[in-house]
Amino acid sequence: MAMKVLLIEDDKTECAMYKELIEGKDNIKLVAITNSSIEAIKYVNNYKPDGIILDLELNNGEGSGFDFIENIKKQKLEKYPKIVVTTNIYSDSVYNFLHKNKIDFIFYKNQVSYSRENVLNTLLLLNAYEKPNKMIDFKLDSEKNERDRLSDLINKELDLIGVGTHLKGRKYLYDAIYFIIQNDGNDEKMTVIQYLVGKYKRSNSTISRAMQNAILHAWRISSIEDLSALYTARINYETGVPTPTEFIYYYSDKIKKSL
Repeated sequence: MAMKVLLIEDDKTECAMYKELIEGKDNIKLVAITNSSIEAIKYVNNYKPDGIILDLELNNGEGSGFDFIENIKKQKLEKYPKIVVTTNIYSDSVYNFLHKNKIDFIFYKNQVSYSRENVLNTLLLLNAYEKPNKMIDFKLDSEKNERDRLSDLINKELDLIGVGTHLKGRKYLYDAIYFIIQNDGNDEKMTVIQYLVGKYKRSNSTISRAMQNAILHAWRISSIEDLSALYTARINYETGVPTPTEFIYYYSDKIKKSL
């Protein structure tokens, strides 16, 4: 069965050349051409294309490829089409946007290797892979990536400071930092310690003691130079180590700034 393709492009010459190229192929069917990101969403719902060639700029059309990508997330699709972006823009921010939104492939028009034939062949290759039967939820997928990134950042900081995974207090410190970052700006009145007590079914004192011991261990095994570089908050001169609350909020703030 021929692959159904939607072309979203504002250059009339480009559209004509794609149309001519596709008409000579038995394995691709061009279902529609539009230079409007709004009209393109209607075509997606009506024609249910297997693949989309998306011009990112649409300077002579309506909206932009960015608008289309944002709007297609909101559609209730049983099957998500493969999307190949064509663009004249090369920048880290554009690449990160496309990567975050799970665009399947990017062609830069000003590169020597760019050709319409390559674009179509790439779509065919991508379409050959098995597709999931259920709708891909961009929002959930994006949220999962953010959770994974947050988890990696917390674990990295705890590793650097010397809070080893063998320490009982490590999981409490990790969850406390994660809880604060995830609930930033939330009106919930639950405190961190209440959250940990509820999750682990341990007493307040048991959890607090385990966290403090994990911090003490880190301060014993790490050099003064490393500690001074990694933990820049003020520490009580009488104890020489931060309290669990000080430690948790320091790293919550530090990690939030890097997100």
